[in-house]
Amino acid sequence: MYKNLIFIAIVIFTMNGCKKTYDPGTTKAAKVANEWWVNLYLDGKPQLSTFSKIETYNTAANNDSIWLDDLGNVWNFKIKAKFDATALTFQATNAVSKNYLTPDTTFINVTITDAKILPLAAKSTTGVPTDSIYFKVVFSDDAATTYEIKGTGRTMWSPDDF
Repeated sequence: MYKNLIFIAIVIFTMNGCKKTYDPGTTKAAKVANEWWVNLYLDGKPQLSTFSKIETYNTAANNDSIWLDDLGNVWNFKIKAKFDATALTFQATNAVSKNYLTPDTTFINVTITDAKILPLAAKSTTGVPTDSIYFKVVFSDDAATTYEIKGTGRTMWSPDDF
């Protein structure tokens, strides 16, 4: 009988020791991850004919970095940027684009400054409150120019898509 109680105690102790201490449904980047409708601005003037989709999402390491990916829609870049989940900011200095090549087949470097996400500070095309994204960007193949990228969070409602 004591053997059975000892066995049960060991099983219970072992099962309690295997509990996960994290939520597998979230990432550290959850507050800054989204799809965004943005435009590229120079001196306050839009440089693209329409808003384009970009994405921010967690890296596989799930640490203090996110991927910032323009999906080939703005300047052909995909970089890792450091983020602060509390301040909802991110930045990168001379980050090497991991995805797209410039016409001369060399990778470009991208610098991101003044980046921030403002919760519910924007409205979609149909008036739905959504997050806002803003950052300054310098591309190594146009290093003398500082652009701004700004836009709104994608609501996933088709009437809000561009």
